[in-house]
Order: sequence, then structure tokens, then C-alpha cells
Amino acid sequence: MTAPAPPAAPALYACTVAHVRTRPQRYAFRHRTYLWLVDPDRLPRLPRPLRPLARFDPRDHFGGTAPTIRAGLDRYLAAQGIDLAGGRVLMLGHARVLGYVFNPLTLYWCHDRDGAPVCVVAEVHNTYGGRHCYLLRTDARHRARVDKEFYVSPFFPVDGGYRMRLPEPGDALDLTVHLEREGQRPFTATLRGRRRPAGPLGLLRAAVRHPWSTAAVSLGIRMHGIRLFLRGLPVQPRPRHRTQEGLQ
Repeated sequence: MTAPAPPAAPALYACTVAHVRTRPQRYAFRHRTYLWLVDPDRLPRLPRPLRPLARFDPRDHFGGTAPTIRAGLDRYLAAQGIDLAGGRVLMLGHARVLGYVFNPLTLYWCHDRDGAPVCVVAEVHNTYGGRHCYLLRTDARHRARVDKEFYVSPFFPVDGGYRMRLPEPGDALDLTVHLEREGQRPFTATLRGRRRPAGPLGLLRAAVRHPWSTAAVSLGIRMHGIRLFLRGLPVQPRPRHRTQEGLQ
């Protein structure tokens, strides 16, 4: 049996999120923030004074009813017929900051107990309180395609699909998501970053550079939505979202 690789977590990534729309109007923005890479089975243990700056709450992920984040992930995977048999998972996302979190995208790189990659789970949250998970089987170049099934931007209908490139983070973070519709790519999101230590000093530095980062992400999404609406982009109807199996 091959021994699993040493955990690459916890770590912080100082990163830049970029969104580029090309249709029906061109619009682009960049936002700087920081993200955590953690092992859900070994979440960071912070000194008590710093705990308000980083809390990982199972209510914020999957169905919100599991006792731990890992249990929520395993429940979702079981509904898809996947058993990691205790294999390692790496999770990239925001922690709660001062009691608030909004995770547009949380990624889980899932391995079997021998350390071999099994799948990637992309957990998407929208600003309407909805959640949806995409199960991705990436190829040797870390790419996957999946049909779009969840309403995110009010300016795009629920059609087409996503083409993603999701290499597991190392010293660098380099992720890309394209929305594909009618043979075109009207939207692209990229996430680029550098690994930083996740100790108390590293967290304090990140929190000072990006105060209340999770609220800033949520507010920024809404402000850009208002700008697009004022530019005359039509709002697409929001369909009722079916609760996924394993997310109850």
C-alpha cells in the first residue's frame, strides 16, 4: 500500500480573483482576498483571541446538518456512489470572519486511502442562499467539464456548461472556470495566488490587509451586479432549485 503524501494544509493563499464577461456586454473586475487550504479532518487550532478571524462551521457547507464538514462531504459523495474509505481531502475556501462567511466557490480535492486522486467537488453558493455541488472527474491536465445546473449570476440563464481547470494547490494557486454557452465563452473566472504560512502571524497579516474579507466578497458581488443592472443587462428568471441527494 502506498503511503499518503503529507498533508499540504493548513495554508493561506494571498490571491486575486478576476471575472471577465464578454457578452452581452464586456465587463471585468479584479478582487484581492485570501483563502484557506485545510484538511477537514485536521482543521486549524487557533489561539482563542484569533478564533473570530477563522471559524470552519459545518452549517456553512453541503446540507448544513452534518456534525462536521468532512461528514457532510462523505454524505454527499455516498449519494453519488463514492466512498473515499477515509482518504485525504483538501478543502479551499473562506472561513467565517467575525461570524460571517460567503463562499461563492469551495473546492474539495478528494483522494482514496492510498493517496490517489478520486474526484473534485465544487460547492457553489449564490447570493440567494442556494447551494449546489458539482462532482468533477478531472483528466491528467486537471480539466473537467460539467453541465450548468444552478442559478448563480442573475444575468445568465441556467444553460450551457462549465469547463474548469483545477490543479491541486501547491506553492501557487492557479484555477480557471469558463462558462460555455452556444459555442462561446461569455464568462471566465480565474483565481491566482501564492501560498503563505497559516500560523497566527500569517492570519493576522492577511486579516489586516483584507479586513472582514468575507463581507467584502459578498458586498463586492452585489455591487458589481448593481452596476451591470444599471448598464441595462436583463435579469434572467431564477428557476426553482431542486435539493440534491446527499445535501438534505
